[in-house]
Amino acid sequence: MIRVAAMADVHCGADSAGKLRPHYEHLADQADLFVIAGDLTRRGLPEEAHVLARELQEVAAAVPTFAVLGNHDYHCDDQVLVAKVLDAAGVQVLEGESDIVEVDGMRVGVAGVKGFGGGFAGASGSEFGEPEMKAFVAHTRQVAGWLETSLLDLAAQDKTDLRIALMHYSPVEATLRGERLEIYPFLGSYLLAEAVDRAGADLVVHGHAHGGSEKGVTPGGVHVRNVALPVINHAYNVYELVSSTS
Repeated sequence: MIRVAAMADVHCGADSAGKLRPHYEHLADQADLFVIAGDLTRRGLPEEAHVLARELQEVAAAVPTFAVLGNHDYHCDDQVLVAKVLDAAGVQVLEGESDIVEVDGMRVGVAGVKGFGGGFAGASGSEFGEPEMKAFVAHTRQVAGWLETSLLDLAAQDKTDLRIALMHYSPVEATLRGERLEIYPFLGSYLLAEAVDRAGADLVVHGHAHGGSEKGVTPGGVHVRNVALPVINHAYNVYELVSSTS
């Protein structure tokens, strides 16, 4: 069994210095792995990333820590620098990538993408019509493909005992319940769930839907958890995963 601490939507600003670190003081005693599902910063400014890096540096040194970026982290078009700042602090930022860590003799793989919107079966966008609409859905299809490839790579040759899919946008409607139906297409896409179900995973973690619900499941039966801070109402949640091969 491994314990996964998870959070999203911390929205760290320049005024967050010293305010976040106390919440993570005991995380290493409670979890073996830490994942952060996007919206790390308030506006995607490098100075905000530096503040968060200092707040996370101690916990990242004690526990393997992974993150993906969210829409806020892209706002100022400095997302590459934001990721570099966090990487330097020991927070591994994934985008169409994966990595494996060993926890108590178990190999745990984390595959991460930002994700994107588009909607869900029966009420989704399509690559038809104006180029802007085609580009919108094509971007979601592309990042879903990156996620699927990363998860399949983790599964190849039995590389891992457990696999976690980390994203910002939601792959299922269930974790959006509580949000206005009109904004579902901007909160996630069924293409992400299809990628997870084709490739396989043991847990999906996302954020973004502040007014949504914590728990859901993909059509293929993979548990999905929305860990946006306004949803979980504390610094992080801890989930226990057991390998089917253990």
